[in-house]
Amino acid sequence: MDVQRLAEVLLEREWMLATAESCTGGMIAAACTDLAGSSRWFERGFVTYSNEAKTESLGVDASLIASNGAVSEVVARAMAFGAVRNSRAKVSVAVTGVAGPTGGSKDKPVGTVWFGFMIDGRLDSETRRFDGDRAAVRRATVEHAVEGLISRVAQTPSK
Repeated sequence: MDVQRLAEVLLEREWMLATAESCTGGMIAAACTDLAGSSRWFERGFVTYSNEAKTESLGVDASLIASNGAVSEVVARAMAFGAVRNSRAKVSVAVTGVAGPTGGSKDKPVGTVWFGFMIDGRLDSETRRFDGDRAAVRRATVEHAVEGLISRVAQTPSK
């Protein structure tokens, strides 16, 4: 995980980052703020573990959660959008998943994580399934989020 590279691509564009985290409980924000000087590119983190927090803090429509479940593409995208809308950031990453060891289902087994990315007004999303115990799933989620941010921000031209 190359948080230093993430800092570089954000600083090149003078963009700020916000995180919206459920299954990682703030671990992405912690990884970012472990780097000295992160206040120049990290704006804030939202830890929205409960469905109510997703609705209250990020503006995720409760009906989206009710009809799709919290671990879904539509909720991850809404979380990413809400993180930008409710901050001064131009970039966000959102994660919502089943870290385990319980909570999985046939359709959403343990290790399923949805990612939402909002980069300079453009929403993107993807899902991954990570193996391992709860700690491994959460670590892999943080790493994938950082790498996903780097690749997307680096591919977006500065204005």
